[in-house]
Amino acid sequence: MLSTRRRAAGLLFCLAATMPGAALSKPPRNFEARVESIRQAAGTPGMAVAIVEDGRVTLAKGFGSRKLGAPEPVDADTIFLIGSTAKAMTTAALATLVDAGKLDWDDKVIDRLPGFQMYDPWVTREMTVRDLLVHRSGLGLGAGDLLYIPRGDLSRAEIVRRLRFIKPATSFRSAYAYDNILYIVAGQLIEAVSGEIWEDYVREHLFAPAGMSASTTDEAHRLANPNRAFPHGRVGGQVRGTGPVRLLDERDQLAAASAPAGLVAVSANDMARWLQIQLAQGALPAGGRLFSEASSKAMWTPVTPEPISSYSPALAAATPSFKAYGLGWDVSDYRGTRIVWHSGGLFGFTSIVVLIPDKKVGFAIELNGEDIEPRFGLMYELLDHYLGLPKQDWPAKFGAFRRDRIAAAEAVVRQQAAAPAGVGPSLPLERYTGSYSDPWYGTIAARETNGHLEVDFPHMPGLKATLDHYQYDTFRTRFNDPSMEAAYMTFALGAEGKVERITMKPVSPIADFSFDYQDLLFTPAQ
Repeated sequence: MLSTRRRAAGLLFCLAATMPGAALSKPPRNFEARVESIRQAAGTPGMAVAIVEDGRVTLAKGFGSRKLGAPEPVDADTIFLIGSTAKAMTTAALATLVDAGKLDWDDKVIDRLPGFQMYDPWVTREMTVRDLLVHRSGLGLGAGDLLYIPRGDLSRAEIVRRLRFIKPATSFRSAYAYDNILYIVAGQLIEAVSGEIWEDYVREHLFAPAGMSASTTDEAHRLANPNRAFPHGRVGGQVRGTGPVRLLDERDQLAAASAPAGLVAVSANDMARWLQIQLAQGALPAGGRLFSEASSKAMWTPVTPEPISSYSPALAAATPSFKAYGLGWDVSDYRGTRIVWHSGGLFGFTSIVVLIPDKKVGFAIELNGEDIEPRFGLMYELLDHYLGLPKQDWPAKFGAFRRDRIAAAEAVVRQQAAAPAGVGPSLPLERYTGSYSDPWYGTIAARETNGHLEVDFPHMPGLKATLDHYQYDTFRTRFNDPSMEAAYMTFALGAEGKVERITMKPVSPIADFSFDYQDLLFTPAQ
């Protein structure tokens, strides 16, 4: 329960957020109607938008419905899961510990989190708190995400323990590769330093003083809130992202252990408060600070250069001149102006948070869907508006880009399906059965059922795949969970005709990087 002082501060905070300003900019003319038209055109069931200008909230509003086919509308207090935009919140929680003198950004992780271990002993000794947050560890893109996607029963401590078995893709601090698993380590580090689990620490030391009263850090509190958005996506086609929008199972989010990497639910009103605090470099509108100006500077300072690639010629104007990762934030430019931002995505939810520090403007867009037009399209429309640039129909451009990308992927999948060799399998199906283990993922079990191979994934309760023969000793998965990306499973045989190893790779060429099947190497369990 909040103290009287905190309740009073929260009331003053709310009043400050809603008081009219004398010299504010405004969102674009007819912006709310524009948002609604883009939402409907994209097929996104619901969304919420928050805009802050010069310290004041100029928009916090919901659009559409919380759940497909249900009448309850999205309003400014409807909570949405925000995915990786929550990484900045885990970083801010660490900043409060740094400001309190309990931690330093350059502390060695092994000194603060006993038992922490990377694959390389030298990296274990040298990795700092800062390294956990900036995607330069040497791990491959999305490495280890399958430990908790789409769900799982592993604890945060167990995921951290298994990190030692994941082989690096590059040398330490030599390249950028986005990961989630080290933010899980950061969450465990917060517990080790503070004595409070990440969920409680963020709720009490970040959300409570910030006045973010609707925001949640755990599934129990989120599901207890009737004013929550439900997840939606396009699944069931050859390529994920095609077909009609459908309601997804809201239990098929990431495992609870992965919460520090992105399992936070936030409303438009709470997101507006978060934008105010970020733009004020940690200062609370009612007085006092959430984190120091020094910590704000550290979070926004570019650390790891990111490769730059353009979406397509039509989207060339969105290509930055520089792009780098700070502490929980992307830092880049748009048409010569620095922006600090991050996007986020989960099964059925997407979001984006953008700060224009030099203009004292910030905005956030939350969706209970996965289409990119409302998110990135509106992002660049708002950037053009606040930077005084000519209008462009960014949602239409991103829509064309999405359709072209999916069409190209579908063509590849169709070609693969039409051109198997028609050879194999080499063995009777019962010879492929058994238990197989990967050092970091764990053990799977293959069995024969009704003339098909089936695979159980024990640490993901209920997840199964039926294997359809493709060619040679390669099979294609049919998961019982439509959120999963289909994969090829290849059984490699030894000289004696026994299975020596199993490898996997996604079927879709545009599968999300979190489906890191290619990192798995299963061998017969001993």
